[in-house]
Amino acid sequence: MWAVFAVGSAVFAALTSVLAKIGVEKIDSNLATAVRTFVVLIFSWGIVFATGAQRGLASISRRSLLFLILSGLATGASWLCYYRAIQLGDVAKVVPIDKFSLVITVALAFFLLHEAISPKAIAGALLVTAGTMLMIL
Repeated sequence: MWAVFAVGSAVFAALTSVLAKIGVEKIDSNLATAVRTFVVLIFSWGIVFATGAQRGLASISRRSLLFLILSGLATGASWLCYYRAIQLGDVAKVVPIDKFSLVITVALAFFLLHEAISPKAIAGALLVTAGTMLMIL
């Protein structure tokens, strides 16, 4: 089931890039990010309340809350950079660099989370790196 959601994530991320490029044409990229964030906020909380997940709020540990806040700050910084990049550059060149986060994530998972990396994963990361370079040069 995780693969279905992963494919959905990829499709919606692709739509996000194209729609955002059109939406950011004549407005400040920070304002565009704020509008997008507001929509995501309303949408996310709507799903939380629709599924009854709000009952779990009281059980969030301090550690989980801290790391969710840090993740949110990282997401916000990513979105601000991304929107400015697509405003200034071609979306077809910005997106491959943005998706290079896959390689960075694998490295961070290895060093910070001590996750094992198979030779296939290393080969895949090298191929993604090569593909990113081919797409942007």
